[in-house]
Amino acid sequence: MWLAQGLKFKISGVENVPVDGPGVVAINHTGYLDFTLAGIPAFLQHKRKVRFMAKKEVFDNKVGGPIMRALKHIPVDRGDGAASYQMAVDYLKSGELVGVYPEATISRSFEIKAFKSGAARMALESGAPIIPTVIWGAQRIWTKGHPKAMGRNKFKIAIGVAEPILPTGTADEITARLHESMSAKLAELQEMYAEWNGPYPAGEFWVPAKFGGGAPTLAEADAMDAADAEAKAARRAARDEASEGGAGEA
Repeated sequence: MWLAQGLKFKISGVENVPVDGPGVVAINHTGYLDFTLAGIPAFLQHKRKVRFMAKKEVFDNKVGGPIMRALKHIPVDRGDGAASYQMAVDYLKSGELVGVYPEATISRSFEIKAFKSGAARMALESGAPIIPTVIWGAQRIWTKGHPKAMGRNKFKIAIGVAEPILPTGTADEITARLHESMSAKLAELQEMYAEWNGPYPAGEFWVPAKFGGGAPTLAEADAMDAADAEAKAARRAARDEASEGGAGEA
C-alpha cells in the first residue's frame, strides 16, 4: 500500500528500540494509520513486531477484525479497560513490544496533548522501558474530520524514536518525562520536515496553527474534544433512558 501511495520515509532512532525483551512503544496520535507506521522502527530492529492496543470497534469490523486478531493486537473496551490492560502487561512480561497511545485519542491540533498514565503504569508493573515514538506527516493521509487521501499522494512521513525511558519513579513522574521527550522529538521532526518537504503551506488542514496552518490550536482542539465527549455522554444517557423506559413498559 505504501509503494502504491508513493510514500517517502525518514526514520531515525532505530537503535533506541531494544533488540530483544519488552518495551512500551508510546506513540503520538495524529491520524488513523499511525499504528501501521509506528511499527517500522521495530521491524528495522531485527524484524521485531509491535502488538498495538486499539479500540474494540476496530476488532468488530468484518475485514479488519480477523487481521487484528491474527496479528495479536489488543482490543480495548473504553468502558472496561482492565482486561486489555492486563493483556498488555502479560505481553510485556513475555518479552513483547506493546504499542499504546498516551493521548488516547487523535490530536486535532497535531501537537502533543495531555497524556493518560497507562503507559507508565504498564512499564512499572512489567519492568519494561518506554520507547517514545513520534510520527509526523501521517495526518495528511487520513485524520479526524477530513477525507482520506489514499491514492498516489507521494506524501513524506517522518518517524523518530527517542531514548528509552526507564520505569523508575511514580507513574506521574514517568508520564511527565514521557510527555517532555515526545514533545521535544515532535518539535525536532517538525523542523526537519520543513527542510525536507519545503515550507509549511499556509492554511492547510494538516499544518499546525503555530506554522500558519488551518489546524486548531491545542486549546481549541481540547475544547472540541470536550464538546464531543459531552455529546457522546448525552447520547449514551438518552439511549439508556429509552432502554429503561422500554423495559418498564414491557
